Amino acid sequence: MPLAVYLLGLAIFGQGTSELMLAGLLPELSADLDVSIPEAGLLISAFALGMLVGAPVLAVATLRWSRRTSLLVFLAVFALAHVAGALTPNYAVLLGTRFVAAFVYAGFWAVASVTAVSLVPSTAQGRAMSVVAGGLTVATVVGLPAGTVIGQHLGWQAAFWAVAALSAIAMVG
Repeated sequence: MPLAVYLLGLAIFGQGTSELMLAGLLPELSADLDVSIPEAGLLISAFALGMLVGAPVLAVATLRWSRRTSLLVFLAVFALAHVAGALTPNYAVLLGTRFVAAFVYAGFWAVASVTAVSLVPSTAQGRAMSVVAGGLTVATVVGLPAGTVIGQHLGWQAAFWAVAALSAIAMVG
């Protein structure tokens, strides 16, 4: 399996961790941003909405882009959205960064899937796709609790920095 397939899985792991980790950080976010826990929960909804809108829009908007360019741009925007989120004390700004991150995450998923299966012979396409999709599975089992532990012990912003760092590592690779 080419290294690129594993790097795509790593990127999906980081993005999936971001998608899921807020569930474990709602009390910290609520207290720090001075909003109720249900309002903090809207940060999760903003992420879901961003994915819903991002997938079709980016499929059309980036149709003529190379896969490499698309993947790098999506990862860069994703990482920058997490940096902005980590730096803001403002709930509305954080809500916006969650939407933006999810918007490009949806595009990344689509391009990463196509790219992974195109990098291997037809006999290995299922395995390549399982590596990429496995990134989300591992995010559910490892990323969510790790993001929660990091956020609870070092502040929720640290979890955002960790996701940004994972994205940067995947970009370099």
